[in-house]
Amino acid sequence: MFAAIRYYQAEPPSIDEVVRRVEEGFVPVVRNMAGFVSYFVLIPTEREDEIVSVSVFEDRQSAEESNGKAAEWVAQNLGELLWPSPEFADGKVVVYEGKQ
Repeated sequence: MFAAIRYYQAEPPSIDEVVRRVEEGFVPVVRNMAGFVSYFVLIPTEREDEIVSVSVFEDRQSAEESNGKAAEWVAQNLGELLWPSPEFADGKVVVYEGKQ
């Protein structure tokens, strides 16, 4: 498995709107991608102006493709709510445990 992690920044009042749009618009996109395993968004406890999304896929190619789709979707749907230049990280998942 491979994970794609994206870090975004937004003003705290707009974070709820970002989350709403992601749930309604991006989740269906990422869920229907080949190799999809899981997706989640979190707001770090100590950084209320940050949003982190994690996509997990069966293979590297799918994870990297998700970064491209996310960048395109964010530009079209969240550009006015997020600060420019999100950070990206990806890598091979070496330990995974989850309930089925």
